[in-house]
Amino acid sequence: MIQKIIIKNAATFDERGVEIDNLKKINFIYGANGCGKTTISNVIASPELYTDSSIVWSSDNNEDVFVYNKTFREKNFGENIPGVFTLGEATKEQIEELERKKEKLRELKQQGQQKKTTLDKKKQELKEAQEQFNKSCWNSIKSKYSSLFKDAFAGFLNSKASFAQKVIDSWENSSSSNSIDYEELVSRAETLFGKVPSPMHPLPQLIGVEEINKLEKEVIWTKKIVGKADVAIASLIEHLGISDWVNQGRSILTIDSDICPFCQKKTIDQHFREDIEAYFDKTFTLDSQKLKDVSNSYLGLKEELLNQLVSIIEREKISPTMLDLELFDAKRTSLIQLFSHNKEIIENKLKEPSRSLTLQSSKELIAWFNDTILRVNQKINSHNAIVNNFTKEKHQLIIDVWSYIIAEKKDLIAPFVRTKTGCERGILNMEQELNSLRQQYSVLDNEIKEGNKNITSVQASVDEINRSLSAYGFTTFSIVPMEGEHYYQIKRENGEIANSTLSEGEITFITFLYFMQLVKGGNTPETTNSDRIIVIDDPISSLDSTILFVVSSLIKEEIKKIKKGETNVLQLILLTHNVYFHKEVSFIDSRTRPKNDTCFWILRKNNNRTTIQCFEQENPIQGSYELLWNELRNKDKISIITLQNTMRRVYETYFKVLGKYDDNDILQKFPSLQEKEICRSLLCWVNDGSHCVPDDYSVIPDQEQAERYLKVFKQVFEVTGHVQHYNMMMGVEEAS
Repeated sequence: MIQKIIIKNAATFDERGVEIDNLKKINFIYGANGCGKTTISNVIASPELYTDSSIVWSSDNNEDVFVYNKTFREKNFGENIPGVFTLGEATKEQIEELERKKEKLRELKQQGQQKKTTLDKKKQELKEAQEQFNKSCWNSIKSKYSSLFKDAFAGFLNSKASFAQKVIDSWENSSSSNSIDYEELVSRAETLFGKVPSPMHPLPQLIGVEEINKLEKEVIWTKKIVGKADVAIASLIEHLGISDWVNQGRSILTIDSDICPFCQKKTIDQHFREDIEAYFDKTFTLDSQKLKDVSNSYLGLKEELLNQLVSIIEREKISPTMLDLELFDAKRTSLIQLFSHNKEIIENKLKEPSRSLTLQSSKELIAWFNDTILRVNQKINSHNAIVNNFTKEKHQLIIDVWSYIIAEKKDLIAPFVRTKTGCERGILNMEQELNSLRQQYSVLDNEIKEGNKNITSVQASVDEINRSLSAYGFTTFSIVPMEGEHYYQIKRENGEIANSTLSEGEITFITFLYFMQLVKGGNTPETTNSDRIIVIDDPISSLDSTILFVVSSLIKEEIKKIKKGETNVLQLILLTHNVYFHKEVSFIDSRTRPKNDTCFWILRKNNNRTTIQCFEQENPIQGSYELLWNELRNKDKISIITLQNTMRRVYETYFKVLGKYDDNDILQKFPSLQEKEICRSLLCWVNDGSHCVPDDYSVIPDQEQAERYLKVFKQVFEVTGHVQHYNMMMGVEEAS
């Protein structure tokens, strides 16, 4: 069925246009001539001709549309009228079989519509769940991680839908059960998500470390280096503890001098020389030499090690790697201080070999340097491995990033996946069932069309139209099928073609009867069973009251069938300007309760612009007199010309026809001359306005002149004692 009609930029419908929404099975649209009824019917008949207008259907299957209006009458009233195929000379059994198939076809269509409604609801449920999931993924995943892992999201940030689909794809393809460290991901992303990094050179290993540690433990530092104990002078030297002093003095004792370098007296003789040399024997000499050698080795290795550290620091300043340079340099300073302290100890030992001293161990500090260099080199090796295989590593990182996200957001993803799977499974099953129903419908529809070919003819339509013409007094002409062709002709009793001699009323009636036959059948045997929508625009414009009753009866019978679902007509849209016809065709007896299958509308035109008002199930056309008052109650929505005519007709009906008042009688009711003149001007104004322009039913804004005369109009009821009637008809509540 048609759900909505949108009309813009056509005739009196401007760029704002109108929307006729929420159409029902039965729709009555009332409006005066020239306010746009025919435009509506033309838009429905040929929407492709109205680019700014459109028809919205309630389902995917657009039914056939049959429109009766002026265009239809002109098209189908000629010398040859296209034939209408309806049930002809068929047997009772054939008709019953065809009706059973049609009933089955209607059941299949109803089942299909119900299934389609359920399917649409399930699709809407999936759509809403998907939209919510898209939004959640965008807010809780993209917003949180896009700055850190932007390359992993590349290509999926254009829309929430594409990003959410990537989340689902990653969920479905995820197979890793190993936990992924977030900090590691961030570290790898810093390297891989950006420009391709350059390789790094590993830090050099420190050399001489073991030798330094070994030399610091050398026993020479604690060994007291003294002379031979069994020499005569030894006891004195040891007693006085002057071994180092004597050794230093020995170096300045000359061979040819007998002066003692210690007391500066001539006490030195050959024997003393021999005792001194004997005291400082070979062992002393070897230990002293060893002390010098160990000292030199240690101090040399120390300088070499410090130079290595300086070299590393200088290189890091130029080409940084992953070394904490500040900490590294601080540790180097600590090592320098330790070595400086040990150097002082060594110098003291060299001066006084007889002393037992101990060097401070640098093992712990040097071990820190070795461990630091090892860890940094491991990171550098990993970095270089990434650089050497950048594309592969980056691809793996992207996989790991999505695996991490999937694991972290499983409470968000899993429920949606279950909902999505359930909806898709249900949709698939319903689509299969719907396709099955469509196939059954197609097969049965073809069977009915084939059956129609055998049992339909145009003669039945001819007979039906002629019976209606004869029954209502149109006996001077009839419909005659053309020999051998599926066309009709209108002929007089003497065989003459009657088209040019028919009155407008006769043409209207015969074309309407033809239209009603077309609604029951079709222009071809195959189309006699198609679902259809009928639009009827002013079918009684030139008919008398008797024919009005006939036409309304025919339409009312069709309305009953539509409401009960006993016909392939699914929807009726009726447009008319005739109050009496509208009242007759829309009449529901007091025993029938209104149902939600009928809707009423009123078209109005104001300043050459059409508007529409919906009254839903309430019929706004209650009677001609009531309709006149309804116009006055809606005075803000009608034109000044219509207002003049309406006031005149109310005045004449109530005061002249029913009340038998004369104009002078009314004027005499006003107490002052001024008020009488105002009333006289009202009567002149309404008569001039109503008799000088055609009767209209249109809508324009409020005007000051109209307001003045409306006040006088009310005063007429007040001075005649009929203000209660005025208040009742205008819906004014009287003060208690």
